[in-house]
Amino acid sequence: MSLARRGLLRAALASGALAALGPARVAFGETRGLFVFVFLRGGCDGLHLVGPSAAREYADARPPELRVLESGERRGIPLANPLDAAAGFRLHPDAGGLGDLYRAGQLVIVHAAGLTTANRSHFAAQDMMDRGVAREADASRMDGGWLARAVRSAALDTAIPVVATSPAVPLALAGEGRALAVPDVPGAAGLPGGEQTRAVLQRLYGEGADAQHAAMHRLLAAAAQIDRRIERGGDGRPAAYPGAASYENTGEAGRALQAVARLAKMEVGLAAAAVDVGGWDTHEGQPGRFNSLVGQLSRAVTAFWNDIPALHARTTVVVLTEFGRRFRANRSNGTDHGRAGVMLVLGGRVAGGRMLGRWPGLSSRQLEHGLDLAVTTDYRAVLAEALEGGWGVRSDAIFPGFAPPPLGLFG
Repeated sequence: MSLARRGLLRAALASGALAALGPARVAFGETRGLFVFVFLRGGCDGLHLVGPSAAREYADARPPELRVLESGERRGIPLANPLDAAAGFRLHPDAGGLGDLYRAGQLVIVHAAGLTTANRSHFAAQDMMDRGVAREADASRMDGGWLARAVRSAALDTAIPVVATSPAVPLALAGEGRALAVPDVPGAAGLPGGEQTRAVLQRLYGEGADAQHAAMHRLLAAAAQIDRRIERGGDGRPAAYPGAASYENTGEAGRALQAVARLAKMEVGLAAAAVDVGGWDTHEGQPGRFNSLVGQLSRAVTAFWNDIPALHARTTVVVLTEFGRRFRANRSNGTDHGRAGVMLVLGGRVAGGRMLGRWPGLSSRQLEHGLDLAVTTDYRAVLAEALEGGWGVRSDAIFPGFAPPPLGLFG
């Protein structure tokens, strides 16, 4: 490839547009339900998001600012249908939107979920989860990412079946050549240099059937598909998004979920989206940072849900993190890498307003090695059931050799 071609490719990809190149095709067909996967990268403290507020061990292990409190001005939001009534589970006080969705019967909380084999490395744990395995040794032997396998298993055959809202496609989508990185919808529609760049790329890649040419054909076709559906003002520039909800003060999570909502309503065939939200590694100074992140996440998920009322019946959102934090606070007013975390499942057909899974307890003998909240629900069981309920795909096609017991996400 010439230097000119390399430059144009780099420019096209840097536009925020469509960052994944690989064997691909653009096709049209039936749209399945919308599956949105939100990965809280960094290790979200599940015990600070959904806390056993009445448990004596919980109060002994953490200062008030690292707990969900049972009383006072900053008391948590009580949860009906808990895993353990005596534990007095409450939701973080800044997660009011999530509390509303829970009370409305649209949100399920799965506590004590995660990897069934211990791994406290961000990189290794995220790699395992992105690939959909339980053991680090299996990661390198797995073919691509679990979400890529799910897309293939569902036989999605639309113009833009799956996107990532990060600058690059995550490992969960490795192996799916049609996956597009779309951090910003207006940016995805345009290429640097506008129509002149598009014309040059079309001339350079107009003929040829190899992987590189096919990928560029897909990139140009997808960009044009989005471009045709963006509302524009009188000056021809993209107009402000006329969403049905406000994404004010929603941070990274809100930006990403707004992009998903916007694409979903464009009817380009979107069936899956991978959303990464970073910043959850809270070794020190956790209270202020964590409270802000929880508030942004709660407002973002709520705004997204309120933005897509016509799609509720066919939408499922799953939120997870690579691991939780240590049961006991450290000396820096934070928490270190732990084991079990919390997963959230939101959907129009989800039998919500319930906590699912099994609560392992917090006594020294119940904690893993006396240090961590034990994992009682394999994260793959939640993903598998959410996908089967939303897309009708079999879990063994996505997580080979894994046959999870039913959780009851959909009643």
